[in-house]
Amino acid sequence: MASSPQSYQKRQRELRKKERKAEKQAIRHGRSSAEKDGGDDGPDEDALLEEFRILNESFAAGEVPEDDFEYRKAEIFHQMGLGEAPEPRESDTTVTEEAGA
Repeated sequence: MASSPQSYQKRQRELRKKERKAEKQAIRHGRSSAEKDGGDDGPDEDALLEEFRILNESFAAGEVPEDDFEYRKAEIFHQMGLGEAPEPRESDTTVTEEAGA
């Protein structure tokens, strides 16, 4: 008894779905193993998230001025690879110039 064309097509669709799923899993596993190998260069993402949480709570409590909060947030996000490094502050360059003079 021969299979109907519909069941053959269904098996082919299911096979393609499984192949795509396996490819996606391989990509995910490849990324996670690459992150583990290259993660020793900088701070741990969990530590950075915890630092941002503390900074955010301090800002919400009024303990950190807004410009300090924004600058430190930009630094943390840059370390996580989510943005560009913040511009050096005027006070940072003033301290550097005074130290060099």
